[in-house]
Amino acid sequence: MKIIRWILGRIILLLDAITAPKGIVRDSAAQQEIDTATASMSMYQFNACPFCVKVRRELKRHSLNIELRDAQNNADIKAELTTEGGRHKVPCLRIEKPDNSVEWLYESNDIIAYLKNQFNLV
Repeated sequence: MKIIRWILGRIILLLDAITAPKGIVRDSAAQQEIDTATASMSMYQFNACPFCVKVRRELKRHSLNIELRDAQNNADIKAELTTEGGRHKVPCLRIEKPDNSVEWLYESNDIIAYLKNQFNLV
């Protein structure tokens, strides 16, 4: 089963690389504003997870610069996701609020919907 999962993961990554979306181009002031807003966000993910690929493609499509954290191969990040986020599940978007509280958002569709709503994306 591990071998099949590894092979499927490589196929997913290859298809993602071949069909990667182009990011939208904004003027520098608008992009800087979005970069400032996304600086307080990070996404915990596995490299070959199809749901993580789905979210990463949306990040690229909309030119959102959100820090990606590898929760599969980095033990510290995995522990952070588990202890602070409450579970070891990806994709997970960590959002630091202005009042210093933290929101953990799971599920690829919920993450994409949140980002589209937050940044008025189509």
